[in-house]
Amino acid sequence: MSQAGPILFVSNTERPAFIAALDEARLFPVVDTDWASAARAVEQVQPAAVLAAMSGGHEPHIAVFAKKIAGQSPYLPFVAMDAAVPLPPNALPFATRGGTPDRLIARLRAALRVRTLHATVLRRLPEVTVALPQADPTRDATVLLIGRGAAYPALSVALGERVGVIGALSIEAAAKHLNTRDLDGVVLAEGFTARVTDAFLTVLAEDTRFRNLPVVVTAHQLAQSYDLPNLELIAGEPAKIAANALPLIRQHAMEAQLSRTLRSIDAGGWLDPRSGLLTVEAFARDFAKAVEQTLARGGGLSVARFAFDPGNPRAQLDAARILSRLMRQMDFGTAQKDGSVIVVFAETDFRTAHMIARRLSAVMRHTSNGKHEMRSDPVVSVDSLSPSDTARSLLARLSADASRAAS
Repeated sequence: MSQAGPILFVSNTERPAFIAALDEARLFPVVDTDWASAARAVEQVQPAAVLAAMSGGHEPHIAVFAKKIAGQSPYLPFVAMDAAVPLPPNALPFATRGGTPDRLIARLRAALRVRTLHATVLRRLPEVTVALPQADPTRDATVLLIGRGAAYPALSVALGERVGVIGALSIEAAAKHLNTRDLDGVVLAEGFTARVTDAFLTVLAEDTRFRNLPVVVTAHQLAQSYDLPNLELIAGEPAKIAANALPLIRQHAMEAQLSRTLRSIDAGGWLDPRSGLLTVEAFARDFAKAVEQTLARGGGLSVARFAFDPGNPRAQLDAARILSRLMRQMDFGTAQKDGSVIVVFAETDFRTAHMIARRLSAVMRHTSNGKHEMRSDPVVSVDSLSPSDTARSLLARLSADASRAAS
C-alpha cells in the first residue's frame, strides 16, 4: 500500500533499533524530532503517521501535540509507544514488548488504511449531498466485554461511560454477539485460562471479518503473536484499561463511520451514514413504490415497527445498525424522527414477518448501553398490506398498533 508522506518519530532519546525496520518495510522515510519541536515538525514534515516514544520528556507537550494531530485532515494516525499513563483520545497505545517491528508495522498499516479511507471520502463528498457525521465517533461505538472476574463490573462501568457495552460471561455468548453485531472492539477480561484465551484469539485472527478489530486482553501475558494488528495487552485498574483501549476503539468506530459514509455516497446520498439504513425521504419514496407494485402484482408485503424509549436514543441507533446488518437484501428500513425504526419485508406474509421481527428484537434485547444498563427492549408491532391500503394508511395503522401495545 503506498503512503503519501513520511513517518514522524518523536522521542527525546535515540531511535530504538526496530524503528530502522520500518525503513526496510518500505514504510519510510522516518523523520526524527524531539518533543519540544514535535508540533512544529507536523507542519513542516506533513507526515502520514506519527510514532512517539513515551519514555520521558513528553509530559509538558503531549496534550498540545495530540490536539495538533487531531486537527489534521485527512486522519493522521498517532501511535504512542509504551505509555504508562492514560492516553489522549487520539493516541493509539502500543507496547513494544519483545522489540519486534512486525506488530508495529501491522498496527501502522491498519491505521494508514483508515487515513486512505478518510481521504477517499473527502475527495468524493462533493458528488452528492451527504453530510460527514460530525460527532466524536466514540459516542456511537459498541464494545464487547467478555469476562467473569471481580474486575468485570468495574470495567463495564468504566467503558460504559464512553461507549455502548455488550456483556458476555462466556466465550460462547461472545461468539454469538460477534456474528450478529457491528462491534468496534473486544475487551477480554479475567476469568479465562491461557488456553481458552489463545483459542479465542486464534479464531479471531483466522476470520477476516474480525482481523482489524481492536482486541484488548487485560489478564494474560501473550506468549505468542497473532495476526491481529490492533491486539493490545493492557493491564491495571479498570479506568486505565478503558482510557487506553478507547483510542483503538475510536479509530475503528471512525473507520466504520467512514465506510457507511462512502456507501451513502455510492447510493447517491439516500443512505443515512450514521445508521446505515435509508434516509427518511428515500424510505418514503421506496415504500410508496413497493406498496404500489405489490397492489398491482399481488403477493405479500409486511412492515414492522420497533419503538424505543425516547429517553434512550442510543437504543434506536443500535437497532438500526443491527437491522442494516441482519435484514435480508430485499428488505429496507429507516430510523424515524420519533425514535422508532421501521422495516419493510418484501414478498413476506404476516406470519413470516412476525417471526423475523421477533428474532430481530431478541438480538436488540441483548444490548445494554452505558453506565445505567439501559435495556433496549423494543415495543414491536407488525402489520401487512391489505388490498384497500395505501402506503400512508398502512404506516398509520402500524403506529396506532404500537401505541396500543405500549399503553
